[in-house]
Amino acid sequence: MKRYEGLFILDIAGKEENLKDIIDRISGEIGNAGGKIETVQKMDKRNFARVRFKRYAGGFYVNIIFEAKPETLAQLQSRFSLDNEVFRVLFTESPALKPEAVAA
Repeated sequence: MKRYEGLFILDIAGKEENLKDIIDRISGEIGNAGGKIETVQKMDKRNFARVRFKRYAGGFYVNIIFEAKPETLAQLQSRFSLDNEVFRVLFTESPALKPEAVAA
């Protein structure tokens, strides 16, 4: 299994109170696909530098670090592309954690 980092931009306009439920659902989808979640980092809502559509002027950013098999990424990408609350998602390979040097 490889370690991946998923950056999610969520379209939660008018649904800010449901943010935790949306993040839990995304984490559940990763788990159902065989992934093992390591860290969920909620970032802040940010405006986009270039606005393509007035409706999408910004989004809430969430970074999820998880381990999964490489073939799982295509499955997750297709699942999240159909999700109305996920505006964009980007998966990148994350370097493995190095164990701390033990002082002798």
